[in-house]
Amino acid sequence: MDLLLLSAAAALWCSGNANDDDVWSLFQKFLAAVALAVVLLGGRQIFLELLGLGLALWLPSARRYQ
Repeated sequence: MDLLLLSAAAALWCSGNANDDDVWSLFQKFLAAVALAVVLLGGRQIFLELLGLGLALWLPSARRYQ
């Protein structure tokens, strides 16, 4: 399953680089990043999960910019 997600992420990333439409390219790269995050964080690796949680808590809130 991990290899399938990694190959899908690589294919989406390459397809996003080759695409001329900026919005669709960004969406494909976002999906590739999500697939990579699922592979990295799905294996019960607590260190990576804590890093992801720390990053999410470090990001500014949306209310700050209203």
